[in-house]
Amino acid sequence: MNVAVVLYTSDLRLHDHPPLRAALSSSRQVVPLFVRDPGVPAPPNRLAFLADCLAGLDAGLRSRGGRLVVRSGDAVTETVALVREADADEVHISGGVSAFAHAREDRLRTALEAEGRRLYVHDAVITAVAPGAVLPAGSDHFAVFAPYHRRWAAQPLRALAPAPRAGVRVPDDVRSEPLPERAAVTGTSPGLAPGGEREARRLLARWLRSGISRYPEVHDDLAGDATSRLSPHLHFGTLSAAETVHRARAAGGPGAEAFVRQLCWRDFHHQVLAARPEAAAADYRTRGDGWRTGPAADEEIQAWKEGRTGYPVVDAAMRQLAHEGWMHNRGRLLTASFLTKTLYVDWRLGARHFMDLLVDGDLANNQLNWQWAAGTGTDSRPNRVLNPVRQGLRYDPDGAYVHRWIPELAALPAPRVHEPWRLTGPERAGYDYPDPVVELADGLDRFRRGREAGSGAG
Repeated sequence: MNVAVVLYTSDLRLHDHPPLRAALSSSRQVVPLFVRDPGVPAPPNRLAFLADCLAGLDAGLRSRGGRLVVRSGDAVTETVALVREADADEVHISGGVSAFAHAREDRLRTALEAEGRRLYVHDAVITAVAPGAVLPAGSDHFAVFAPYHRRWAAQPLRALAPAPRAGVRVPDDVRSEPLPERAAVTGTSPGLAPGGEREARRLLARWLRSGISRYPEVHDDLAGDATSRLSPHLHFGTLSAAETVHRARAAGGPGAEAFVRQLCWRDFHHQVLAARPEAAAADYRTRGDGWRTGPAADEEIQAWKEGRTGYPVVDAAMRQLAHEGWMHNRGRLLTASFLTKTLYVDWRLGARHFMDLLVDGDLANNQLNWQWAAGTGTDSRPNRVLNPVRQGLRYDPDGAYVHRWIPELAALPAPRVHEPWRLTGPERAGYDYPDPVVELADGLDRFRRGREAGSGAG
């Protein structure tokens, strides 16, 4: 064969990239293609990070004799047009799990077959284990994490595909749009991290060298910032999930085991969404919730978004999200629980806000983690409520996380920093910080009444 196209999506790397390896093995010339599809949401933080990733991918390809071709428009239309221009015989793509990804693959396959060309979809490129590789008897997916984890951990991983050293040859007459530039993106978070495969591999090496061994003890420490920070790179695919699992297991020890378990959670959510794509917008398990709406709820939602609910650990996490486009995982759990269980607001509103800001805004993980917190997802205890005061005292005992993100309370020592509304007299007047938008007992009552009414209606 003469020419193959590799359609990049959420796999913006050279290392461990089976579609690229397969194309190079079958064809003399390979066109690496990325399509800026308006059907894929691109809020500022992800758009800026994407620009870094594409620049890094293009630089890596050029050092190997090739280049990245960028087009804008519908991914299927643009890919087929490029296939015609380059007279390509085949297209390679990594398999996705969303309804959009499935539809894109189906449309692309049909369009290519009509022209006598072929589409190759490669599994276990975006995830470590392909969504359908491990299945329970009589079902198309695992709905509970523990049995999935047991099967997933015993599943052999595919062999890693080495990055090409050279030989990526692109036909000279194939045109490309200019690469997007990070500096041209407005409205990004001030503390947004850099993207790209080189940065991903640097972070992974540092994590394996000096972070992973302490992971079980410190991963919930809000102020310690002792997590890997690899989630944006796994989302954009500048880092291979399979390689990350391989290398973590090679590091060994309890820290590696705990970290790999979190990578398994990522695959778990992807296999749920692959089987139930409607769960991106609909309750996975309906509880009949009568979510609060109206002016009072709208004011509380806005306070939650702006980090001024009056609960310091919740507000600190929301301010971290606004500043970095990223949030500590413990913060994600407690802010989601607060919105859905204490304010009793529809999880979809929170999930949408997170997707607008998170640089690692992955549809499967974001939506299904929100559903887990809301009790409409895979959590076996759907009525659990995370108390923000107890969470703060437990995971930010010195108040360092709150002090970092809420300067209004920087002089207030722990443990009082987690309950500033208890201050009285002149001491209370010295802090410009809002009172709680709701009493915790009142919020719990809202949730219980709403959930009981929903259960009764069912």
